[in-house]
Amino acid sequence: MRTYLSIHGYAKNVRLYTIFIMVWFSTSMDLLAQNQSAIQGKVRNEQGQALSHVSILVKGTHQGTLTEMDGFFRISNLEKGQHLLVISHIGYGTQERAVQLSDNQTLTISDVILKNSEGNLQEVTVTDRKINPFDGKESDYAARMPLENLENPQVYNVVTKELMEDQVIVGFDDALKNAPGVHKLWSSTGRGGDGAGFYSMRGFSVQPRLMNGIAGISNGSPDPANIEAIETIKGPSGTLFGGSLVSFGGLINVVTKKPYEGFGGEATFTAGSFGLSRITADINTPVDKAEKIHFRINTAYHQEKSFQDAGFRKSFFVAPSISYQVNNRLSFMVNTAFFDSESTNPLMLFLNRSRELLVNSPKDLGIGYKRSFTSDDITIKNPTVNIYGQANYKMSNNWVSQTNISRSVRQANGYYQYVMFIMPGDSLLNRYVSNQHSTNIVTDIQQNFIGDFKIAGMRNRLVVGLDLFHQQAFNNNSAYIVFDTVSTARVDPRYTQLTRSAVDARLGQNTNPTKNETNVYTYSAYFSDVLNITDRLMAMVSLRVDRFDNKGSYNQRTDATSGDFAQTAFSPKLGAVYQILKNRASVFGNYMNGFQNVAPITQPDGSIDIFDPQHANQWEIGIKTELFDGKVTGSVSYYDIYVQNVTRPDPDRVGFSIQDGNITSKGIEAEIIANPIPGLNIIAGYGFNESKNDRTAEGIDGRRPVAAGPEHLANIWASYRVERTALKGLGAGAGANFASENLITNSAATGIFALPAYTVFGATLFYDTPAYRIGLKVDNLTDKQYWGGWTTVEPQMPRRILGTLAFKF
Repeated sequence: MRTYLSIHGYAKNVRLYTIFIMVWFSTSMDLLAQNQSAIQGKVRNEQGQALSHVSILVKGTHQGTLTEMDGFFRISNLEKGQHLLVISHIGYGTQERAVQLSDNQTLTISDVILKNSEGNLQEVTVTDRKINPFDGKESDYAARMPLENLENPQVYNVVTKELMEDQVIVGFDDALKNAPGVHKLWSSTGRGGDGAGFYSMRGFSVQPRLMNGIAGISNGSPDPANIEAIETIKGPSGTLFGGSLVSFGGLINVVTKKPYEGFGGEATFTAGSFGLSRITADINTPVDKAEKIHFRINTAYHQEKSFQDAGFRKSFFVAPSISYQVNNRLSFMVNTAFFDSESTNPLMLFLNRSRELLVNSPKDLGIGYKRSFTSDDITIKNPTVNIYGQANYKMSNNWVSQTNISRSVRQANGYYQYVMFIMPGDSLLNRYVSNQHSTNIVTDIQQNFIGDFKIAGMRNRLVVGLDLFHQQAFNNNSAYIVFDTVSTARVDPRYTQLTRSAVDARLGQNTNPTKNETNVYTYSAYFSDVLNITDRLMAMVSLRVDRFDNKGSYNQRTDATSGDFAQTAFSPKLGAVYQILKNRASVFGNYMNGFQNVAPITQPDGSIDIFDPQHANQWEIGIKTELFDGKVTGSVSYYDIYVQNVTRPDPDRVGFSIQDGNITSKGIEAEIIANPIPGLNIIAGYGFNESKNDRTAEGIDGRRPVAAGPEHLANIWASYRVERTALKGLGAGAGANFASENLITNSAATGIFALPAYTVFGATLFYDTPAYRIGLKVDNLTDKQYWGGWTTVEPQMPRRILGTLAFKF
């Protein structure tokens, strides 16, 4: 039987888990003893039909909500006394209700009937201010249906735009440091095909390849200027998201900013160390007099130098979007994003992967922390276009049709350059260069039907969907050439001889370019149903069928197409949730499946073996809480992932491959988001992961996979803002990130190369008013030298100071 942890670490981590649970429940009971008052009810039309997305605003406050699909609403954390509710919906007249609340009272109001209105309706907008702005658990994408966090038997974490603003985030990698159990493996390289950054989640590598729950791919790094939230949805999620865009550890979904009702905006200038200059703007406005059409545009210009002796990055980004509320049934939205960047490749010291390494840590390499091994004229450009459209049609009070379409066009134009230790001694670096011209086009079309209805008195929330995914790649790249070899043990005059003219001369002698075209289609159908067995007990049943059709790769040189194959995969998902404290705490469990397609292999004897897709099966249990009317939100879970159908070398026949391998990944994840006193917001997370190659290639059997990242990860950020007195708006924040030792090379052939553990601190000071915001941020407060990597060694950012000024209107 497979065990949860190795013997030496089992007791320690079980003790940590037990202590966390005890503290969690102790805190829960203390918080539940506090005063809690709330208003709830249902909104219907004159025909008695429930109305969803009705605005409920507590007049004179920032508190409010929208009704669910069954018309139900609840507003919590209200003080005792008299309140005036303003109830409004497009196409209906506005209604006001006066209510009186006592301490610890949950008041249910009935007979909220909205009448049709033919005249102009003055909209009442519910503001997006939250009790804790770091809490973004309301996701439209994690379950592909309206489902509350406490109702969802799956763990997901959300990095909100408010948290990114608080931390003066200017890069996507820094934002993801707030997601528990997520670790950067590689910085974005910009190279063709997979130029975006790589991250580890639950023991597996993953890239940010989804935008608003559908394909949205880049060869670069997403700009934070247009990000409303970043969702890290944990575990193999093949049932709802397929196998082409996610990994067995989970997925990263970027939620973009969208038009909203009214006029508003913000312009921000940020400057900092290493030549950082950044200007962003966000403007939203109604277009027509009836205010049914709204337009929003986000834009950013970013330029900075590397902290090393060469290197830079500059980019321009613009994202116009428009929404059209045709009537109370039909709405459209179109989001576009145009991104153009030019940069040098970040320094990644590739370690030899086939021979024994003579060194086993970065300090043993003897390379200066600020040496780049590149040149400012060896650059790559990544123009990218992402288009996303959505149409929602309310077919009835119980059913909604949702159509999603996305189109991503990303390019890599220029020089991809990297360095690698090839020769014995680990003191000579080969510098490799390729001139790349590649274009990748991804089209994704989804049709979802989302229902909320009752059968035999039990509530069902159902999504039924169809998905067509097409990925096309055009490559016109030179081969990789060795430009030269540079010593790291001494001052080498060849160090500065890497120039564009010298590279072009060497590349001109190359006669083996890559010129090909590939086409891949995926056709999928899926459903997911959440059944309320009782008002506290819910069960989820989901299934996907996925037909993968790889049309092969067309080679211009040979005028032939090869590598075509097709596979069918089934992916089930089961889950259960029981709310031990109604709307406050739930225990959950899930079984989830993910899959990846595997191409046929031609064996040495000429036979062709047709392999099955790889499958990952996860079992997970945990607890989620939303206590003290949203002032404390969190989760603790234990997961166990088992990957099967892994291909590996046949131990009995040299050169042959078989498909009987497996990988295990187990661990604990925890997150807490708290607002213990007015103005103080805290977010903290912890992740432990134990991964092992159970049965793979002989040289890595029984070892931790190098894509798994560190075993232990922890993050915390606390921010305090003065809420009253003349100092209102003044605030400060501080936090830290910890990562344990990371084995980036781990095989019998190479031995172990380990990146040391590190803790990095950051702090902010700001003054925030309705009209403007001034902020100061220090990253890597102690100027810690630390490294990241994945069979590579990459020096990370030293101390950096940022200043920001924002004007709001």
